[in-house]
Amino acid sequence: MVTKDNLFRKKGTSAENKAATTDKAFREIIEAEARSREAKTARLRNARLEHEAQQASIAPANEKPKRSSKARGS
Repeated sequence: MVTKDNLFRKKGTSAENKAATTDKAFREIIEAEARSREAKTARLRNARLEHEAQQASIAPANEKPKRSSKARGS
């Protein structure tokens, strides 16, 4: 059944329209920043892992790491 309530859409106030536009722009900016941050994190993680792999292949395998001596109290 068609009534006056469901036949015509309410346009809303100009304040609501401005708020919706601002909200949409804000969400798009935040999502773009999040995608950029995730891409940068992935790129830096891959670079770090690659660097660590190169350092591991360069270091001699039989060399033991130095142990720090503890100060002895009297």
